[in-house]
Amino acid sequence: MGLLAEWQQLDRRQRSACIASFLGWTLDAFDFFLMVFVLGAVAREFGTDVKTVAFAITLTLAMRPLGALAFGLLADRYGRRPVLMIDILLFSVLELASAFAPSLVVLLVLRAAFGFAMGGEWGIGASLVMESIPARTRGLASGILQEGYAFGYLLAAVVYGLLFNTIGWRGMFAVGIVPALLVLYIRQGVEESPAWERMRGKPRPSFLASIRGHWKLFAYVVVLMTAFNFFSHGTQDLYPTFLQAQHHFSTGTVSLITIVANIGAITGGVFFGTLSQRIGRRTAIVIAALFGLLMIPLWSLASGAVVLGLGAFLMQVAVQGAWGVIPAHLNELSPDEVRGTFPGFAYQLGNFLASANATIQAWIADKRGGNYGFALAVVAALVAVVIAFLTAAGPEARGVTFGGTGDDIAGE
Repeated sequence: MGLLAEWQQLDRRQRSACIASFLGWTLDAFDFFLMVFVLGAVAREFGTDVKTVAFAITLTLAMRPLGALAFGLLADRYGRRPVLMIDILLFSVLELASAFAPSLVVLLVLRAAFGFAMGGEWGIGASLVMESIPARTRGLASGILQEGYAFGYLLAAVVYGLLFNTIGWRGMFAVGIVPALLVLYIRQGVEESPAWERMRGKPRPSFLASIRGHWKLFAYVVVLMTAFNFFSHGTQDLYPTFLQAQHHFSTGTVSLITIVANIGAITGGVFFGTLSQRIGRRTAIVIAALFGLLMIPLWSLASGAVVLGLGAFLMQVAVQGAWGVIPAHLNELSPDEVRGTFPGFAYQLGNFLASANATIQAWIADKRGGNYGFALAVVAALVAVVIAFLTAAGPEARGVTFGGTGDDIAGE
């Protein structure tokens, strides 16, 4: 009832911003995660191995910082709303184009371009939401917004389970044009960020000048986001392959376990995001990361569909529980004048630095005779500890007023 009461306190404009940004991130993630389910099928069609095709994921992640920077700068100058619409249209069209790739090289190029477009959505959507809602609801909104990513993964799992055997990997990518319809909702129902409107036309430093003035903070956030992206991608991207190749589960079983995992992710994100409003951003992240560390044996070293399904659920409660705090945490740490760029660019730079995750894990698994469970466990354990340490040692600005001086970050 507390969550429902907080949601009901938002007005129509605020709810529309939350819904649009949640759906944007959901459909962005949906398009991205379609790829992780079809690595084996793509490899077979183009006569190569999964490790080579997994390079497409690396390219997608590597291009996201450029998209975050380009679209973020446009959003800081021209507003969150119009740039968000352009970004969604672009990544939807590129997803559709992937369905018609005549060769692996063309597919890799298209996935790189998709990564550029995908990189812009999170930062713009998060700033639109956080600048549109009361400070007291940021924790709840943060958890809901971030778990659009898990909900997108869940949708991809459903589509894979229901349609893959019928439409194949090319048909899966063709379904990815659906997010383009969200632009109609944004155009009709979403208003511009009030904080951006207040700053519109006012003198402001350039992005580079702002980064120079906050370079220590920016460097810290990039390192933190690198660890976070290893945590999420290290527990998600090759998990379907782990279930397929190591445990030889059917399409339906892989789909079901992935759906269960993402239900856990949504649960964890909303719970820890909301909890962070009460106990602090850093404390909530540390608790979630350490809980994930404890779940590793159940998640990747056990056997049997039921046990692995339970492990997948609990691991994603932890991983996305930590992530559910991030939209609020990064936006609160961001300088006002570059909030459209700073959080998203730092986030996606972390993605870039972690972009080799799938390739690294596939290499480790290959060296261990196809033991994907070992590769998943090593990465997850390492980054869970790193995240707990970095977060505990870093700053926090819970409840900071947007539109102020940008200098009121406190290590509370």
